Amino acid sequence: MSSLRRMSLWDNSIGLVSMVRVNAILGNLSSPEWAHRAESSELCYIELDGWMAQRSRFVAKSTDGEEFAISLGRNVRLRDGDVVAYDGEAGRMTVVRLKLSDLLVIDLGTLARQGVDVAMRSSVELGHALGNQHWAAVVRGTKVYVPMVVDRKVMESVMKSHHFEHIFYSFRPAHQIIPYLSPYEVRRLLGTHPEAEHHHL
Repeated sequence: MSSLRRMSLWDNSIGLVSMVRVNAILGNLSSPEWAHRAESSELCYIELDGWMAQRSRFVAKSTDGEEFAISLGRNVRLRDGDVVAYDGEAGRMTVVRLKLSDLLVIDLGTLARQGVDVAMRSSVELGHALGNQHWAAVVRGTKVYVPMVVDRKVMESVMKSHHFEHIFYSFRPAHQIIPYLSPYEVRRLLGTHPEAEHHHL
């Protein structure tokens, strides 16, 4: 069984380039079927950050140097462990490996139990601080999730400088939180290119 489909493109600098074309995700290593196949396969990885994983069309190179032309459906997003190429006869499998940074998790649980005046004032101050940094945010219940688009020390400095009342924060691995978010919320957190961000202290 082989899923490999190749295509050739002309590059003016190096000439004809052969690529593996990927139009669909074959499966994920979280499923028993693909985990079993992976045990008897040589694994190669396409390593992506959160920004690239939100794109549906791009060219990427695997850890063994193979070029892949990714062209997925409009609403299809790559997840960690997705299998994009498999050659059973050769015993080779290419898998997506996401390199996700931590998320800043702001806990408003204690603030929600305060009086209306305190809760409103602190919420507005927090919103102003995050907006002033141009940081994307997702609100789920009493938690606010913010992507780490700058160094952790910078984000800690911003949070500490405002002396928020009844607001607590921590940093958690994104992969622990993303499964509980909707596709829109994931795009909100991971779909903003870091170079497009602006930061103010």
